[in-house]
Parts: sequence; structure tokens; C-alpha cells
Amino acid sequence: MSSELRLKKLRGSGGYIMATVNDEQQMKGNLGGPDLFLAPIGRLDANTITKHFCNTCEKEFEGPPKIEFENPNEVVAENLILVERGQYICNSCNASIAEYRDFKKENEAVGVGNAKPLEPQVQRVQPEITQPIAKFLTATQETVTQSGPITSVTSIEGKGVFDENANKIGTAKQVGIDSTQSMVLVVSKEDGTEGSIPWSSIKKIGQIIFLGNPEVVSQPGKCSSCGFVNKEGSKFCEDCGSKI
Repeated sequence: MSSELRLKKLRGSGGYIMATVNDEQQMKGNLGGPDLFLAPIGRLDANTITKHFCNTCEKEFEGPPKIEFENPNEVVAENLILVERGQYICNSCNASIAEYRDFKKENEAVGVGNAKPLEPQVQRVQPEITQPIAKFLTATQETVTQSGPITSVTSIEGKGVFDENANKIGTAKQVGIDSTQSMVLVVSKEDGTEGSIPWSSIKKIGQIIFLGNPEVVSQPGKCSSCGFVNKEGSKFCEDCGSKI
């Protein structure tokens, strides 16, 4: 793999930056479309950033934005630790241009995404994850099997994912955590690319996975193209780059 550095535009939910990145960083930022995204890459050296654009200011600035981060080393799921979280902040108005999360597995030989049993271990899961995991376990027990407790979200892998109009979106691949530490369903789309669906958009899990109906009020910041829920006030989707 080439180690050559190239100047690239990297998008965030609140703007973009221009930075020199290597091939590995480009691969992390490529979510299957023509654009590169900042969040999956993580923290870049400020010296590699030449410009930044803020959607709030609607203006491009020379030099890097502010980069703030912390290292919580927090267990957010089974075999998954949040080692760093941070954000790129506009120097002019302090609006967030992009946020990122860096995770690592405690054991690289073991997968990620196993849910805790509902009692009593689920009490120790982080607040952001406890409710959707509990909801998944309850829904799965009611609609998929009527016998025995289910303690792993891997049982949804391979199920067809359909929207509220009964159109197939793709196939469930795995459960993950997005840049805001919210639980998402990672889907292999019909065109061969991957995308993520907020867990809150799932209405029912049975032989297929059925998403919410049209009567549900749209969430602020929700992308109409891919369903990703961005922060309220975002003008571009951090997942697919579409204008909101």
C-alpha cells in the first residue's frame, strides 16, 4: 500500500476540512461514496490540516480548526472500549465541524456486539446502550422465538431489512456504535455498499427487520437519503454527505 500523502476534503456534519492524508486514512474515511468523511479517521495532526469550512459561519478559514479530545477508556459494549472521543471545532463560532470516536477491542480474536443478559448484567451496560439492547432482546424473544433467552444480537445477521413501504433496503450485517455513541444497525445495501440505520428506526424484528412507518414524525437532523440521525442543525449528513 502506498504511503503517499494527498490533499483531500474530509466532510463532517458541521462542515469540512482540507488535510493531507495517507492511503490508510483515506480507506477509513471512505464510506462507500465519492466523498471522504472525517469522523471515521479520528484525530488528525493539526499540522496536516490546511483549511476548514464551518456550515454555521458559511465560511472557509485558513489553517486547522480547534481539536479537543479526551481519553475515557470506557467499556461501551462487550469486548469494546471507547479509548478516545473528540471533535473539530470552528475557531470563529465554536460550532462543531465533526466528532469522532476511537474504539478498540480487548480481545482481537473475539467479535463485538454481544448483548448482556437482561438481569442482572444489563444494569452495568452504559445508559446509551442499555435501552436499545433491552428493546432488541424483548422484541426478538417475542417475534422470533418463543423459547429460551436470547443474549446475542448476532441472531439478526442475514435478515432482510425493509422500509415502511415494504421496499428492501438490504441485509442486516451487524450491530455497531456510531460517532455519537448511539447504537445502529449496519446494513449491506442492495448496491453492494454499506450503510447504518439508527436503532430507534427499527419498528419490529421477526423473520425480517421492519423499519418505522410514515406516520412517525421525522427526527431533527435525520438524513432523508440514508436515515442517519445527525445532530440538530447539521446541514450535511455525516454518514453519506447528502444535504439535509
